[in-house]
Amino acid sequence: MHRNTIRVTALLTGISGAVILGGWLGGGPGGLQLGLVAAIAVNGLLYFFGDTMALRAMHARPISEIERPELYRIVRELATEARQPMPRIYLSPTAAPNAFATGRSPRRAAICCTTGLLRLLNERELRAVVAHELAHIRERDTLVCSVAATLATFVVSLTALALLLPLGDSEDEDVPSLLGGLLLLVLGPAAALVIHLAVSRSREYRADLAAARLTGDPLGLASALRKVEIGGRTHPLPAERGLLAAGHMMIAHPFPNRGMGRLFSAHPPTTERIRRLRAMADGLDLG
Repeated sequence: MHRNTIRVTALLTGISGAVILGGWLGGGPGGLQLGLVAAIAVNGLLYFFGDTMALRAMHARPISEIERPELYRIVRELATEARQPMPRIYLSPTAAPNAFATGRSPRRAAICCTTGLLRLLNERELRAVVAHELAHIRERDTLVCSVAATLATFVVSLTALALLLPLGDSEDEDVPSLLGGLLLLVLGPAAALVIHLAVSRSREYRADLAAARLTGDPLGLASALRKVEIGGRTHPLPAERGLLAAGHMMIAHPFPNRGMGRLFSAHPPTTERIRRLRAMADGLDLG
């Protein structure tokens, strides 16, 4: 069984156990039955709809070959060479240069690029980024990352409960925002813990290696990572609830390295990834 399949199975089993246990403790036999139903519903939601959470958070939309023929050509060529199904292609209208892959299986996968990434990279670098995302799809990293992102989104979204709390006759509009911020301080680390337990930093090293082998050009990916790192400092993603839960799916950490952005960091250092790629270019047989 694939390691990521094992990770997802363990994650869903743990969630189910927690939901069922909570139902039993809260309502006895009746609560146990309710917990079983809730566990089935939660697992189905995480598994079947997890791949859409990151796309929605990034306001991504599917694009046609007529709109981006160069991007389609690159993805099709690399997918064919890797002997993988052609993924769907999405575009996110954000200046932050980044890309990610999602989907519960290679046949239901999607690759999303931001407009900032397409403006920033040349064709050589874009090929390397696409190859990296195809590697995540092939290794089924997208499955475990999608499930983790959906679960973390649910946890972080509980901060919105501050808007529903009865506040008496208070007319201060800042009170719900303040309470939401306080809830985020409590629930944010819990959501970050879910992500860190579910995904491994080494997945990026493996995808870098696979991309370099597919393109035969580790320096192209090194150059792309350097540009994305620098561009991310100029145009970082805002550390908002929906985006925080999806940040680990990006090719590089998309948030400012402070506060909640740092807490949700699930990538190895870009400098180390670039060092490894340069070493590969110097000594690795890519044939």
